[in-house]
Amino acid sequence: MSEPGQDPTGAAPAPDHAHWFDDEAGPVVRPYAMTRGRTSHAGQHRLDLIALVVAEPAADDPVWDMTLSPEHAHILGLCRERPQSVAELAAELDLAVGVVRVLIGDLVDDELVHVTRPVPPAELPDESILREVIDGLRAL
Repeated sequence: MSEPGQDPTGAAPAPDHAHWFDDEAGPVVRPYAMTRGRTSHAGQHRLDLIALVVAEPAADDPVWDMTLSPEHAHILGLCRERPQSVAELAAELDLAVGVVRVLIGDLVDDELVHVTRPVPPAELPDESILREVIDGLRAL
């Protein structure tokens, strides 16, 4: 006699590949597939969380929408509307920052976007110098 959950021949039931243990998790391997197995990009060190990604004029060519992956096209679409930070793109795409950095690096390589980095605080002008400039302008 067969046990519940087995077919009458006594073989183990076929695994249900469509079942997820956590329905909210979705496809676990997807980010790895999106980056083609890459975990970093050659220019990744330049992609700070607050670095701005700006679409290049070449990105307006409609052929790119047909040849890019959906994630690349989504990033490009968001950056066409207005410059986006790396953190904003990761939040909008609901992807890990590391994955978004690799995808942005691909778009930089294709010259579809460029990245502007924020000025480091050490390179900002001193407040006292700015006050002296303002005082000098008022004296004119």
